[in-house]
Amino acid sequence: MQKILLFLLMIVPTMALAQKGNEMNLWPNGPRTSNDDPQDMAKVTVYLPDERVATGRAVVCCPGGGYQHLAMQHEGHDWAPFFNGQGIALIVLKYRMPHGHYTVPAEDAEEAIRLVRRNAEAWHINPQDVGIMGFSAGGHLASTVATHATGDAKPNFQILFYPVISMEQGTTHQGSRDNLLGKAPKRKLVNQYSGEQHITKHTPRCFLALANDDRVVIPLNSVGYYEQLYTHGVPASMHIYPTGGHGFGIRQSFAYHLEMMLALKAWLRSF
Repeated sequence: MQKILLFLLMIVPTMALAQKGNEMNLWPNGPRTSNDDPQDMAKVTVYLPDERVATGRAVVCCPGGGYQHLAMQHEGHDWAPFFNGQGIALIVLKYRMPHGHYTVPAEDAEEAIRLVRRNAEAWHINPQDVGIMGFSAGGHLASTVATHATGDAKPNFQILFYPVISMEQGTTHQGSRDNLLGKAPKRKLVNQYSGEQHITKHTPRCFLALANDDRVVIPLNSVGYYEQLYTHGVPASMHIYPTGGHGFGIRQSFAYHLEMMLALKAWLRSF
């Protein structure tokens, strides 16, 4: 009963303040790099909170899908009420698949962050409070941007759910690696896209959530990333739940859904 009451207290005001999303093309004049698939267009859906509760914070969301497809609902659009209810704008990114052009997803994610900052005044967003969130392969994308982007494309914080981090054999998710880098990538490319190797003291703070029994993207991805964040003095919070497997997203069927949502809400309030 206590859990149900807590859930209702958290969700009801959130639903009441949720806004309708506005979809737009990310590259109205054409992308920087083509992925040779003209039907695969990068788009964003912008969910802005009610102005009465807007905090100025924004999150760019990167759904997962192994760099082959995108889980746009439970790892994307379904998160809008949660964030909007806390006065946070959510920008759900439909990024393009690489199709042999490994720079394409990160180019889309970086442009989405720039887009948010270009529209900061109109959307009532603080350009110094723009984060990135990702799930699974989308977590790899988010962490890649968090560890590589510079200037107006660099996020201020990162939220990663069961992310692919490393491209090293034995740790990585093989499908994500193959779809992003190809079947036989050069060592330099593997190193470049292994996020744990690129953390510095300037890497943005991080929230990590995953399940101990994840057999798709093994927990060592997140553990290695957290270890490097800790070593470099980057504020980080990692939550490893006993069960849940892979891909639970915001689904309430996840046994620790409420605990996870409360932990994320508390973390977002901590800075």
